[in-house]
Amino acid sequence: MPDKLGFIGLGIMGRPMALNLRRSGAELFVFARRAESLVPLTAAGAIACASPADVGYQADIVFTMVSDTSDVEQLLLGSSGVIEGVRPGAVVVDMSTISPAATRRIAARLGELGVEMLDAPVSGGERGAIDGTLSIMVGGSPEAFERVRPWFERMGRGILHIGESGAGQVCKACNQVVIGHTLAGVGEALLLARASGVDPARVREALLGGFAQSRVLEVHGRRMLQGDYAPGFKASLHQKDMRIVLETAAQIGIALPGAAVFAQYVNALVGRGLGELDSAAIHQVQIDMCGPREP
Repeated sequence: MPDKLGFIGLGIMGRPMALNLRRSGAELFVFARRAESLVPLTAAGAIACASPADVGYQADIVFTMVSDTSDVEQLLLGSSGVIEGVRPGAVVVDMSTISPAATRRIAARLGELGVEMLDAPVSGGERGAIDGTLSIMVGGSPEAFERVRPWFERMGRGILHIGESGAGQVCKACNQVVIGHTLAGVGEALLLARASGVDPARVREALLGGFAQSRVLEVHGRRMLQGDYAPGFKASLHQKDMRIVLETAAQIGIALPGAAVFAQYVNALVGRGLGELDSAAIHQVQIDMCGPREP
């Protein structure tokens, strides 16, 4: 008999991910804190549950996709959490971006009940969630990964088992470091071009044809040139991710100065009340730091 699936967290990312699972024909049980978030799923044939515990009781594989570490801990281990309904042999798959250390603690607690956990954070933004083209980085046992892989394939394309519990979250932290460095670098390059009296759009076009080419330069470089910061990935979420990066670095005793600089850009952006914008809007912070000037 095919696994019954559960999905908790039906926001910008979770809703299209859950819809892709349902469209594959899966029997799907869902929970969201806001009733209106359930409507697209129930309209597609998913079954609404009264609590995370109810999802845990109904489903063989439970996916979660929420904002932060504390949210995952509450949904999985808190009052009326998944842990109160889930049965031995089930798999919990957290696709949020949270602390690697917390992930390992949660996995250990679920393991005491005979429940496996995979940490499977994603990259690709809302567009990737809608199109089912997310990159999925997975930590946990190889056996649980193989069991869940067919469902991952309904949500993403670049699917890779990284290692033991927490490895997926470490990989996502690394992803955010690279994106942060690249966002800052692209912004500085465009700033240098503009301040030098050179057309930054032409500079970007030239860089896209050389070794500096990247998706960040392509997509976010265009955003920076156009001042179009409609969110693909909100700055407030990137701020949270960089907090996880720097906390993890502190826990293991390494220096990540470039990541710290990018985190300060995002802090400044969120501090201006602009956390709902795409994190590429740090370019405005960079411009403002230089002050008004003629090229």
